[in-house]
Amino acid sequence: MATSSIITSPKNMSTAILIRVDQSGQGDYTKIQDAINSVPSNNSELVFIWVKPGTYREKLVVPADKPFITLSGTEASDTIITWNDGGEEGSESPTVNILASDFVGRYLTIQNKYGKSGKGVALRVSGDKAAFYGCRILSYQDTLLDDSGRHYYKNCYIEGATDFVFGNGASLFERCHLHSISEGNGAITAQKRESPLKNTGYVFLGCKITGIGGAILGRPWGSYSRVIYALTYMSGVVQPEGWNDWGDETKQKTVYYGEYKCYGPGAKRDKRAKWSHNLTNEEAAPFLNKTMIGGRSWLRAAPTQFNKTSN
Repeated sequence: MATSSIITSPKNMSTAILIRVDQSGQGDYTKIQDAINSVPSNNSELVFIWVKPGTYREKLVVPADKPFITLSGTEASDTIITWNDGGEEGSESPTVNILASDFVGRYLTIQNKYGKSGKGVALRVSGDKAAFYGCRILSYQDTLLDDSGRHYYKNCYIEGATDFVFGNGASLFERCHLHSISEGNGAITAQKRESPLKNTGYVFLGCKITGIGGAILGRPWGSYSRVIYALTYMSGVVQPEGWNDWGDETKQKTVYYGEYKCYGPGAKRDKRAKWSHNLTNEEAAPFLNKTMIGGRSWLRAAPTQFNKTSN
């Protein structure tokens, strides 16, 4: 997938400019958005925004012209970004909007408290090459708009009731915990791939699925929707049929929904939708590493040296 503009990469990937956000006034800024705003347009240096513990009631945007930003807490449980917005236009509601490429989010809780009234996106990721580590992403309907680009989520907790991972990203979720709070039969994913030529889709590798009611693994927002669960624990919250065609039987012939060596009471395949796939070793192989997202070329280690901002 091509990015919309030419990005100049930092020359030194181990050193970052450090910006501190602290509500007590002991940092460079007291608001996260002010710290983001301080990064120059067409940024070509690593910027590490360290958010001290607290509850930040902000609606954040990382603009497309500000790549190479890391937004990091220390623990997700005590560094909380929260807002309350929603409605039918899910793209308007996100608490956190990532429009830039080469973004990293670490150890944050990102929350939309809109509740059961409609779509309330907590996190929208529309930039290419974005990675999230140890984050908690919380809402009810449409929690994570994994919109477009290549993305990597590791050790994240994602909670919702309806279509709570949705969009048309090419994304790998590794060792993540998906928790359904649907009291009925909610869908975990609604992936929007609309052409067999597009390399998009969601892969859940070594994940865990829990919940309080019933849940299906996915339904097709796009005709060529693609979702794979591999080596994933499925609790009894996963319904026996597993997958749903969203009322359009023609999509049964075009979607690609697969499972590979999943386990737990919800992983039994005897009553699964007949048009879903029980993948062989060979079929699963392309989805068991970072190849689909090209991760080896862009995933980066956290910086080890910091230069303080001049502010």
